[in-house]
This record gives sequence, C-alpha cells and structure tokens, in this order.
Amino acid sequence: MAATTSSYSITMRLHTAPDHGVVGAVATAISQAGGIVTAIDVAESSHDRLVVDVTCSASDADHAGLLEQAVDAVGGVTVYKVSDRTFLLHIGGKIEVASKVPLRNRDDLSMAYTPGVGRVSTALAENPEDIPRLTVKGNSVAVVTDGSAVLGLGNIGPGAALPVMEGKAALFKRFADIDAWPICLASQDTEEIVRAVEMIAPGFGGINLEDIAAPRCFEIERRLRETLDIPVFHDDQHGTAIVVLAALTNALRVVKKSLSDVRVVVSGGGAAGTAIVTLLLAAGAIDVVVVDRNGALSADDDLPAVHQELAAVTNPRRVRGDLRTVLAGADVFIGVSAPGVLDAEWIKEMAPEPVVFALANPDPEVDPAEADKYAAVVASGRSDYPNQINNVLAFPGVFRGLLDARASEVTIDMLLRAADAIAHVVKDDELNPNFIIPTVFHPDVPKAVAAAIRGDGG
Repeated sequence: MAATTSSYSITMRLHTAPDHGVVGAVATAISQAGGIVTAIDVAESSHDRLVVDVTCSASDADHAGLLEQAVDAVGGVTVYKVSDRTFLLHIGGKIEVASKVPLRNRDDLSMAYTPGVGRVSTALAENPEDIPRLTVKGNSVAVVTDGSAVLGLGNIGPGAALPVMEGKAALFKRFADIDAWPICLASQDTEEIVRAVEMIAPGFGGINLEDIAAPRCFEIERRLRETLDIPVFHDDQHGTAIVVLAALTNALRVVKKSLSDVRVVVSGGGAAGTAIVTLLLAAGAIDVVVVDRNGALSADDDLPAVHQELAAVTNPRRVRGDLRTVLAGADVFIGVSAPGVLDAEWIKEMAPEPVVFALANPDPEVDPAEADKYAAVVASGRSDYPNQINNVLAFPGVFRGLLDARASEVTIDMLLRAADAIAHVVKDDELNPNFIIPTVFHPDVPKAVAAAIRGDGG
C-alpha cells in the first residue's frame, strides 16, 4: 500500500458507548487497515455515550473509505460523520485582502480615500516612476493561468485551477511577504491571453505565468517579455530549472563529478524539460540528451517545430534509441515526463555513482525507494521522500529580488545566481546523499535567492 499522506487526512466523528477501551480498539482498527492516527479528541462525554473525533491519514480516497469501514466495523462504534480535512481547509478560499492602514474614522478615510487619495493620483500622473513606491504595484504579482496544464491534472479549466493559484498566492506571502493575486483567464487562445495580461499589467510589479500548456506557454512568455516593462517568469519552466540545477550542483558534489564532464539524460521535452536543459547548458553542461516518447531528440531528425531548437543544442553525439538505450553509461537522469517510464533495473546500466531525479508528480518516473537501491543520489517531487525538488525554493525569493530591484526582466544570469544561492544554503557539513537541497521552510532560502537576483550578495 502506498504511503499515507496529509493530503488524504480525514476526521471521523464517532458515537460510542462510554467505554474508553473502545477508543483503543478504533486506533487498532485504523492501524491494521494501513492508516495512521494523528489525533483523538473526546468532543462530548455523558453517562451513556462518548462522542469522539478521530483524525487519521490515508494514502488516497479509496483508502480513506476503507479506514471508515474498518472503524464502523468495531463493536459499539457508529461513524456519525466523516470530514475531509483538505476540503475543509479550502472552504471560502485560502487568501483574503486586508487593509494595511487604519480606517477608524472620517479623518482616516479622508487620507486613504477621497479627497486625499486624489492628491496621490495626481502626483502619480505627473511622476509615473513613483507608482511602485506609492501603490501596491511595488509588492504585487499576478499569478496567471488558463487552466490548461494544472499540476498533473491536465486541462481542467480556469475555475478548477483557482485553488492552485490561491495556494501559490499564499506561498508568495508566507515565504517572501509578497501580495499575489490569482488571475484565472477564461481563454486558451494565445492572442487573448497575451492581451489580457498586457491590460492588467499596470497594477502589478511582476507576472508569474502558471500551469499553461506547452507550446503555447513559450509564445505567451516570449511576447509578454517583449511588450511589458515588468518581469515575466514562467514558474513551470524557470522555477523548476533553478531548483533542479541547485539540487544537481549538490548531487554532483556528493559523487565528486563535474557538470561539464557528466552525461545527462532528460526525459521530457515540454516546458520544464526545455527550461532545465537551457539552464544546464548555460551552467556548463555539454553532453545532454533529451528523450521523449519517440526516443532521443537529434538535430539530424525531422522533428516537430517545438523540438527543433531543443535538438539543435543537445545530443552532441547524435545518439539514437529509446530511454533505456540512451541511459546506458549516463551519469544523470532527470525526469519531467510521466509515471513509470524508468525501470529501476536500468539504473544499473548507468555510469558508476549515478544521480536520478524522478520529478513527475505525484507519481514519479520510477519509485524513489526502488531507484535508491541502485543510484548514489535520488530526488523526486514528493514530500514523503528525501530530496524534494520543489519550486517553492525558488519563486518567492526570485520575485522578492525582482521587486526589490525594480527589475524589468528576468535574465539567465539571474537564474544561475538563484540556483547557486539555493545550493549553497546546504553547508558542506550538512551535505549527504539524502540532503542535497534545503527544506522549503529554511529561513535562509528566500533571503539568499532574493539577494542573488538583486546581485548584491546579501
């Protein structure tokens, strides 16, 4: 059975006889069914009944149902109600707007709103360069999606994408004190998306493109970078690339190899794969081969337009074949493709001390536990294994630095500096195969990344 996770945490309200031994029987039943009890609280107690809330973690929705059945089968227990704690957390949304200034009386209103606000607006019309300083623009980011490539769920639309964008906004606030707004667009037309973002841009200090499918995302980002005077950052591409390079930097330190000397195989030529390859090459990688469902990409082949540029700068040895063929003798595997495409046994055919990053989420290219039998260093996108590659390590600090510097664009040099900053948060005496990347809660990460983006080193 898969590992339990707080994503499938439930609270069962139970009615039982006033026998505290029954509570122990409930805990045992949950454990035997593969669940983990995280809390037991007596909500009500009387001479003839106990009302008990039992919170436990399951591995998925079906497993949660099995836990409910197991508890209901305990003698003297009735499952009165089951609450999914993840859904409860989302009721009413996860973010809100709060005023930073007091609005207690007419005096406050006269400065925060009319007539005082008119003075500020007039001043900004005369001196537009002061807009970031005197408005929320200087600390705000638009998190923009069309709902076409949300997490691993695919094209689920803008409404269904909203909880994800809310979560992103909450992370901006938590890790970088940035005010971010979810902008979910009811269009998947490139022209309409570009125009919509251009029209809302005056109210924001930066644009974070999120969960927009390839190849449309490339065109949208390129055009917005050309027309806007604020930074545009596609997190699925560049945030992922930053964290992958940071983790790989430290993984190669563990196995004592150099980026310029290793052979790297990247599974997946979409948005994330393309950005990872671009940053690896900028960082000094030479031998990188990209594999998609049809095999290795090579400039000698007749390829779709979306892969032609990628093939032109990769695969210097012009290797052919499927993933297993290309992987033989490689030092590094980076997967940003699909679940189960890598057989753990193939890792034995890689170079000595191989590094495996299986980043498809929530189900990686290979089970990290299986990969760990053969690889020197293993990383994944999951939080229940060591070495989680998580974009939260990058984007809050990136935008903090961009906003602080009043930057108008994002450069490759900025991305390289950000990756280096994340890598060096892990100190030499902390580095080991199970700790190549800092936790997202490490307080130094956003500060170090912001400083790197600003270029001030502190």
